[in-house]
This record gives sequence, C-alpha cells and structure tokens, in this order.
Amino acid sequence: MKKQLLVASDFSKCAGNALVYAMELALILDRDVSVIHAIHPTEGINNSTYNAIFIEAYYNNKREALSDWTAEYTSIPAYAGVQVTTLCDVGFLRTVISRYVSSNPVEMLVMGIMGSTGISGIVGSNTSMIVTKLKTPTLIIPLESGFSKVPMITLATDFTTRLSAEDVNALHELTQAFGSDSMQVLYVTEKPDEKATLLNEDKLKELLPQTELEFHNIQNSSASTGILQFIETHETDILCLVKHHHNIVYRLFTRSTVNQVMNKTVKAILVLHE
Repeated sequence: MKKQLLVASDFSKCAGNALVYAMELALILDRDVSVIHAIHPTEGINNSTYNAIFIEAYYNNKREALSDWTAEYTSIPAYAGVQVTTLCDVGFLRTVISRYVSSNPVEMLVMGIMGSTGISGIVGSNTSMIVTKLKTPTLIIPLESGFSKVPMITLATDFTTRLSAEDVNALHELTQAFGSDSMQVLYVTEKPDEKATLLNEDKLKELLPQTELEFHNIQNSSASTGILQFIETHETDILCLVKHHHNIVYRLFTRSTVNQVMNKTVKAILVLHE
C-alpha cells in the first residue's frame, strides 16, 4: 500500500488550495491522496426523534458532497496518475484524523488556513489544536500560497529536541519533492554554547546526509522574534518547526505569531514532532 497525503476538508477554498498543493506533491512523490471530512457528532440531528431516523441519509449526502467537491480539484488530466479517496467520518476533527492515521499509512497531513489576514473556518480554527495534539507531520498552506517548484526551506530548531524518524523522512520528502539540494537551519538560543552547537550541527548533518545544510545562529530570548527577524532578511518559502511542549520553538505556534509569519515571505509551515 502506498503512503498517503491526508487532506482535511471543510469544503472551503483554503481547503481546496491545500488539496491542490497535496496533489502536486503526490505527483512528484508518487503518493496517494486521501481527503477527509469530519461530521460533528450532532450535525444533521435536531431534537426531534423523527429527524434522527434520517441521519444515515444525511451522512450519505455528505459523502457525495465531499466526493463531488474533491473532484473539482482532482479531475484535471495532469492528476490522472494520483489515486484519490474520500472519507466522511463522524466525530471531532482531531478524533477523526487520529482514527484514520492510526490505521492508514499517512505520511503527512496537509491543512489549509485563510492566510496572512487571519485564521478562520473549521480547518483554520482547528489547525493549532491539530498540531498540538497529533504527532503526524503537518503541512499548513495559506489560501494565497501556490505550489513552488524550488522553494527555500528553513528548519527552525533549538537543538533540544530529537527529530523523529517521521520528521527526518518528511524533510527528506520535501527536499526530494522540490528538488532542493540545500536547506537553511536556524538555531535560536537564549545562551549560545559553541561546542554544543557544533555537536548538534554534526548530528543533523548525519540525519540529512543528502542535503546541504546552511546554519544560522541567533541569540534571542524570544524564539518568535528571532525567527521573524531571520525571515525578514533571508528568503524562506517553507518554515519547518519542531513541536515539543517544553521548547521555545513550540511556543511560536500561536495564531497571532502564525499570522505574523505568513505576512512575511513564508508560503507554508511544516510542523514536525519530537
């Protein structure tokens, strides 16, 4: 069974844009794409017992609607080689995605957000929650962003977290998909330690031997400030963050800061996990 790119859909334009992005990735990586929609547990049910009898018909209508919506973005001839499936499941978005990921070979979750003007909509409002609770590498695509053939990728790290095998694979897949032979690594720290920094740089080089790494060190007590300063002066199309409950990079991921990042040149954020 092929590995999959999973796209969360709320039938919005930003979800559609994320789907197009995933289809482009799938073409290059030879992956399947699965589109999932979460039906809220009380959706389609009124207080009337009579209406509840027809809930299965409501679910079937939702499944057909998701299939039709997906086809609008995936039926163009260029995507003919990509296998696409759709699924409507009942539950909260986090639960639905977790359930699917636990039983399917999902390599990356792709989610859309409204973009630099604000995070809204079902998918957008859930993005922060999803990356907080799930451990699947998650690529976040704002509405204004399109697929870039050769993007500049920047990995922001404090070197206190260890990249998982899934993280390393996601980074490999991105550099392979875009044909990038180099990646910027931004090390944000409150107290620089040259010896430790060099050691951690060597470890990262071992994990990503096929990618030329360009290291940048910034001393700043605020990870978000340091990252924003960096992307103002260094081209960054895809910003990669390693999520951990206790590290300074994790604290970057708030709605206000994501909006700040997206207001810069950043076109996508890849959230990795320890």
